This record gives sequence, C-alpha cells and structure tokens, in this order.
Amino acid sequence: MKFFKTIAFAALLLVTGGLFAQRQQSPWSNGKLKVSDNGRYLVYENGTPFFWLGDTGWLLGMRLNRDEVGHYLGVRQSQGYNVVQMMVVNGFPVLNTYGKYSFTDFDSFDKIDKPGEYGYWDHIDYIVNTAASKGIYIAMVPTWGGPVKRGDFDVERATKYAKFLAERYKDKPNIIWLNGGDINGGLKQDVWHAIGNTIKKYDPNHLMTFHPIGRTSSIQWYHDAPWLDFNMFQSGHRRYGQMLRRDKDNKYEGANQEEDNWRYVEAGLAMKPIKPIIDGEPSYEGIPQGLHDVDEPQWGPGDVRRYAYWSVFAGAFGHTYGHSAIMQMHKPGVGGGYGNTVNWYDAIYAPGATQLHHLKDLMLALPYTDRVPDQSVLVGNNGEKYDRIIATRGKDYILAYTYNGQDIIVDMTKISGAKKDAWWMNPATGEKTFIGTFDNGTQRFVPAGRYRVGNDWVLIVTDAATSYFDKK
Repeated sequence: MKFFKTIAFAALLLVTGGLFAQRQQSPWSNGKLKVSDNGRYLVYENGTPFFWLGDTGWLLGMRLNRDEVGHYLGVRQSQGYNVVQMMVVNGFPVLNTYGKYSFTDFDSFDKIDKPGEYGYWDHIDYIVNTAASKGIYIAMVPTWGGPVKRGDFDVERATKYAKFLAERYKDKPNIIWLNGGDINGGLKQDVWHAIGNTIKKYDPNHLMTFHPIGRTSSIQWYHDAPWLDFNMFQSGHRRYGQMLRRDKDNKYEGANQEEDNWRYVEAGLAMKPIKPIIDGEPSYEGIPQGLHDVDEPQWGPGDVRRYAYWSVFAGAFGHTYGHSAIMQMHKPGVGGGYGNTVNWYDAIYAPGATQLHHLKDLMLALPYTDRVPDQSVLVGNNGEKYDRIIATRGKDYILAYTYNGQDIIVDMTKISGAKKDAWWMNPATGEKTFIGTFDNGTQRFVPAGRYRVGNDWVLIVTDAATSYFDKK
C-alpha cells in the first residue's frame, strides 16, 4: 500500500508540476499585449515581442464539438500558431453543433446561462479556455458583417450585445477583439462604433481592430477611432487582372496590383499616428483564384508564403494564414462552399499551413522592434508583380525575399559591421545555408535553382560580429 501511495504522490507531483510549468510558460505571464513604443508592433508589457501567426477558424464556435476543438487547437499549437480568428455569430439567431441558439433577443443576456445546460456560450467559453491552455489567443469577431448589413443589429442592440461580450470575456487573458467581419467599413458605421466603444468601455485591457471586406483596409474608415489599436486589411483572393471595382473615371481601380498585399502595409504605416498593421485575410490555400469561379486554379503553398513574406517584410507585425476547408470547418454532413471538398481535419496539415512558422521563427530570432522596411538596401530595380523583391532590416541585419529566384544585390553598408555574414533560407523548410563572410559594400547573391515562379528564397545578411545563426 505504501508503494502505491508513493507512486500516486509522484504522479501527482508530475501533474501539478506540469500544470505549474504550463502556467509559468503561458505567453501572458509576460503581461498584457500592447502596442510597442514606436507604434509598429505588438509586444507584451515586459517588452517581449509578439509575432502574430494567425489562422482563420471563422466557424470554429459553430461547427466543431469539444473533441474537435481540442484536436484543431492542439495541431495549430504544434505548428506555431498563436492566434485563431473566430466569429462569435454569423447570423441572428444562429445554432451551433449542439443545436443551441446563440440568443433570440437582446434583453435577456443576464439569463443566457441556464443551469444544467451546455449552452451556446458555454461552448464559446470552452473554446476560449482550451485555446488559453495552449497559449493561443482567440481573435473574437463579435458579429460577422452580414447581420449588421441586414439590420439585425442597430446601435441599441449592438450596444447591449457588446456590453454582454465585454463583461463575459474581459478577464480572459487570451482575447483580441476583431470588430467588423468581412464588411465594407463605410456601411453602418454607427453600429461598428457602438460595438467598438462599448467593448472598450467595459474591457479596456484587450486590443481591438477592424476586419474589413476584401481589397480594403481599416485605415480607410477607422484609423482614428479611439477603439482601434491596430489596423487590419484583407488583401483578398484575386490574382492579377481580377480586379472588378471601377473608380470614378470608369477605370479598373488597382488594376494589376491585386496580389500586391505589401502596398496595404506601406499605406498603413504612412498614416499618422502610426499604428501596427497586419494582413488578416490573404488568399486562402485551396480556394479558387478570384474566389467564386471553381474552375479557376487554386492558390497553393507558394502563394501562401509569398503573401506572408511580402507583408511582413513590408512592415506588418505578423500574418494570418487561411485555408478554404478550415475557414468554413468543412466536414461530412456540412456543406462546403467555393468548390471545397477537403475536410478541415485533413486541411490542417496542408503544406502552406505547416511552413509559416519558419517566418515567425526567423523574425523572433532577430532584434524585433527596431526593424523597418527598407527597399533602399536593394541595388537596382525592385521588380514588379511576382518579380517584386522586398527587404527589411534592423540595425545589424538585412532580410530580403525573392519569389522567383532572382539574384539579389544588397548594399551591406546600410547596417553595422565591417564584415558581413550571409545565408540563404528556404522558406518552405526553414533550412539555412551559410554563404560566407564578405567585406562591407555591395554584393550580388545568387540563389539556387533557375528563375521561375515559386522558386522563393530569403536572403539573410548580418553584421559578422553577431551570432544569430550558425555558420554551418
């Protein structure tokens, strides 16, 4: 008996020790998220940098049960994701996988929890808590844009609902608010302001942005809103030549720039006061180019990488991934849109989904908040469309990305050091290959492989006095 008691006690120590370690290692042990002093990035209160690697799990709260939630979040945690963007409701009312309604009126939020019943909001709580146990933030969209556009939410209703949400989740450590929801931010602005201002009134401790419709940015409507802490844009799902909107002169607006998501970052960082910015919805892996015509080619992992490196090297503080099957949580018995036939539990292992953590790892391996986009480090033409080479630097490092495998000519005098070390990084694998040590000056670097679409590489140049990476 004594032996078994000893074993049981040892097991208890292991469990409680593990829980203690988990609590100690939780990201919010560094404090709350805040905007960095230079206005470009998100950091924790103690100064630890935060690189947003998000996933668009929009229908997570409605279509997955508890076991599925745990599996999805566990896989994403293992892949380095730290944010899941999730809408709370996409209609009024709405049912979840357990057949429970979100709510049916706007005057009974104080009675929404029923004893003995696992209700709609109990399930949302479970998702938030499970994500917290895995170090993942829930970027919570109070309502998708459709119900607001239809008039289900007016200012009075939106205010009551936002108060309910803020009071319910204000003490959770892993909440970020995404006002809006794939909507033209110029519509129903009074409702979006009501949601933003009310949530901030009752929950001033969590950050907030606005998720707009494709090919637009929150800077167009809400940059100066007191509730908006950082900007978000949706670069959308169109390829070059698929722009549909026309400007006042009946010309195609943004023609031949459809995939240039780096332009949104540049526009956002040019705003005053400066605020962090991120691509909250680029082209999804596995969805038709242009979104609606299922006969069009689908976006692949190379496109996923290009969108990510273009936006981050342009100055974004992170990036959001998306997959057609995951954004709608497609599974047997649930209809799929946009021609999707893949189930979410297979799509979570799609190539693009497993490769983006290499970008996150790279950015966190280098000094973080002093990084700036700087095309002047590139000698010669920066290129257009897929030939666009994009560069960013800190005080003692330069990073440059080529999607097509072009030579990259770098002015290495832009950073410190009389000698410079250089590496190629394969963005699909994260593997780094040491090129050599060079005298200061201008240097041409030639990547492996021939010039072709999708032969993408990251060039890393550092002051040789640093030791960020192994010279192997």
